[in-house]
Amino acid sequence: MIFRDLAKNLEEKWNKGKVIVLIGPRQVGKTTLINFILKDKDYLFLDGDDNTVADILANANTENLKSIIGNYKYVFIDEVQRIPNIGLKLKIMVDQIKDVQVIVSGSSSLDINNVTQEPLTGRKFEFQMFPVSWQEFENSVGYIKAEQQLEIRLLYGMYPDVINNFGAEYEILKNLVSSYLYKDILALAGIRKSDVLEKILRALALQIGSEVSYNELAQLVGVDKNTVNNYINLLEKSYVVFRLTSFSKNIRNEIKANKKIYFYDNGVLNMLIGNFTTFQLRQDKGALWENFLVSERMKQLSYKQSIAKSFFWRTTTQQEIDYIETNADEVSAYEFKWATNKKVKLPKSFMDAYNPSFLVVNKDNFREFLNK
Repeated sequence: MIFRDLAKNLEEKWNKGKVIVLIGPRQVGKTTLINFILKDKDYLFLDGDDNTVADILANANTENLKSIIGNYKYVFIDEVQRIPNIGLKLKIMVDQIKDVQVIVSGSSSLDINNVTQEPLTGRKFEFQMFPVSWQEFENSVGYIKAEQQLEIRLLYGMYPDVINNFGAEYEILKNLVSSYLYKDILALAGIRKSDVLEKILRALALQIGSEVSYNELAQLVGVDKNTVNNYINLLEKSYVVFRLTSFSKNIRNEIKANKKIYFYDNGVLNMLIGNFTTFQLRQDKGALWENFLVSERMKQLSYKQSIAKSFFWRTTTQQEIDYIETNADEVSAYEFKWATNKKVKLPKSFMDAYNPSFLVVNKDNFREFLNK
């Protein structure tokens, strides 16, 4: 088992009179993590995917809930978004059944927030979990083995099953993409046909590192701009992609409204475009490297509960910077280059306006960026 850094964060919130909510995509190890943390405790496990469990909890009153929980001090409810009215039931557990730690997990932030947001206001600690981070991977297998596998991870990504089944990566990713990206998301949106979703996902996968125009996507796919926006919102809520907005503050010709879209996992990205050619032969090495670095940095910021904000920067005169991070008044700028001999300078206008720290991130020093 790969030890997950989030375990410590969860345990620190144990027994503080609030529900612990763990959200993240399917197959990233949420259930495994919680079962691991609870392994030495006598706990009640309730599976929201079980129709009987869902029906009983949906219709339970306070006395029913007390009977269901009994003498257990820990209750773990998995796939909590499947249970109607679960937010109100969790509120009862927190308010009326003392000395019980409730932990819930689910695979869609949209669904979970819909059913728990209002009832659990002030009554929950919420955490996000992602595919295995590079730091978790390296801590598990060691520096040398991790270094040897860097190019493999850039191709096949960081899902636990992919890492743990060397040689079967393609089959696992194919199943993950077909069963999760399409079936779950389409069901969530109440849509039967996957044609539009498939086209949008493939278009996004081919535009990593570039600014995304919703108008161009709409024309390419054959739908309107609002439909594209709705699908991308859904993909974000389902932890498939995330957006970076453009950084704009002082310089007149900075682009203010554009966005870049990245995938949380390189393996998913490559499966969508159907390309697992050896990394060194790839024409899109720079895009894969950028997606890996930005997604890994997002994991670290989330797990460290950082207040830093992430952007990219570009002007109408085509000056650009791959990644910007702000924390209070500090501005940090980063350029991503796979090769170690690439020399890069920041645009003078950006240097003069923001006085940033600067790092060119390559395969030799990327740990410095990820662990900053």
